[in-house]
This record gives sequence, C-alpha cells and structure tokens, in this order.
Amino acid sequence: MAFRCKDVELLAHTLICSLVVLLCISQSYATSTDIYCLKTVRQSLKDPNGYLSSWDFNNNTEGFICKFTGVECWHPDENRVLNIHLSDMGLEGEFPHGIENCTSLTGLDLSSNKLSGPIPSDISKRLEFVTSLDLSTNRFSGEIPSSLANCTYLNILKLDNNQLKGNIPLQLGELNRIKTFSVSNNLLTGPVPTFHNDNVTADDYANNPGLCGKPLKSCPGIKKKSQSGIIAAAAAGGVTFTAIIVGLVLYYFKPRALKRKKEDDPEGNKWAKSIKGTKGIKASILVTFLAH
Repeated sequence: MAFRCKDVELLAHTLICSLVVLLCISQSYATSTDIYCLKTVRQSLKDPNGYLSSWDFNNNTEGFICKFTGVECWHPDENRVLNIHLSDMGLEGEFPHGIENCTSLTGLDLSSNKLSGPIPSDISKRLEFVTSLDLSTNRFSGEIPSSLANCTYLNILKLDNNQLKGNIPLQLGELNRIKTFSVSNNLLTGPVPTFHNDNVTADDYANNPGLCGKPLKSCPGIKKKSQSGIIAAAAAGGVTFTAIIVGLVLYYFKPRALKRKKEDDPEGNKWAKSIKGTKGIKASILVTFLAH
C-alpha cells in the first residue's frame, strides 16, 4: 500500500512539474513577442521630446515593459500588452511597424501627434482584437482601408483631423459594436456608411468636401435616379391600364354588334340607331373614367 502511495505521489509531482514547464514556455513566448512588438514600435517612431526614454529594454524582470510610459499590461507582473496610449507626445513617422506582434492588444491610441503616410491596408491583420483605435489629429493621408471592417470588435474608431481622402468604405456600417465613429476634418467624398445605431451624428462627418447620406443631406445622384424610376414605372402602368380598358371594350361590343346586325335587323336601320346611342354612352363613361 505504501508503495502505491509513493507511486501516486511521484506521478502527481511529475504532472505538476510538466504543467509548470508548459506554462513557463507559453508565458515566455507571449513575453518575447510583446517585447519585440514594443521594440519595433519604438524604432519606427521619432521621439523628439523624449517621452519614450523610459522604454529601456535592458531589463529581464517579469513585467518590466508594464512600467513603460503609455503601456498598459493585462497584469502588472506579466509582459503582455493590453493597451498602448501614446497621445500628444509629438511623435513623428508612419504607422508603427511590428504592432501585430502585440498579439493581445485591444486598444491603440496614437492621437494628437505628427504621424503621416497611409493607414496600412492590412490593418485588420495587425490589430485583430482591437476594440479602440484612435488615430485622430495626425497627418495620415490616402484612403481609409476597407479592411477596417474586419476589425469586428471595434467600439471606437476615430480618424478625424487628418488628410484622408476618397470614399468611406461602406462596409464599416457592418461594425455592429461601434459606439464612437469620427472622420470629421478630412478630404472625404461620397456616401457615408449606414450604422446600426444612432450614435454617429452629422458632426462626426463635418468639414469634408463631398459627403452625403443620412445623417447628412441626401446624395443627389441616388435621389434623381429614384425619381426617374418612379416616373417611368407610373407611365408604364398608365399605358398598360389604358390598353386593358380598350381591349375589354372592343371584346364586348364588337361581337354583339355583328351578331345583332346579322340576325335581328337585316336592314340595319333600327339597330344602327339604337347601338349608336349605346356606343355614345359607353364611350363617354370610358373617357370620364380615364380622365379621372
């Protein structure tokens, strides 16, 4: 019995050690990728004011990156990045490369800096689980990438006060979680997306040269096309209705007239007089009906 207990104890100890090793490997992997993520972000940004001087990577202690300015971790003692807040630091450069290596990132705020260049077309692959993205008040240019519609967890998307141009991807209206959306003060044109809630207002589209659609003014081309379609449909309907009425009149009166002429009134005089009055009545009814 003692031997069996000893075997059980040894087995339990082995399992615990194996589990600890697996956890360490997993944690080490997450730590290394997040550290690499922040290194590449730091390298891709110019920091003239020295706000990122606290980003010292000569440290191997657990959770050291969580003490970096603007970095928030899932847990203070674990090197897994939850959010990056680098707002109003005078940072320069393009959208930071390597951000996709922060695999647990849910929030990115780069607002009120001097960042320029395009927003990456594959941004949904770089920020797969992001719920909040704020790139406002920078110098980003080019078009808004349609791949943002694949960031299905987005609650906040702020792109206002940039130099973005072209159309707003209508697919963004499929983001059911959106509560804040702003693209004001850009160079955008065309119809705006239709969101499932009423949180997006006209102010969120303000100061763009050619945006249209609810909650803004209607798009002229779409309205004109719609009116033309209604007029054409009404005209076609009127022609069809008139043709039906004329066909019924000819069907009911012509055969009866021929039959009566042949059988009842060989001379034609009496029938001709009577049918003349009847035809006059029916024709007047028809004209009056069509006139109304």
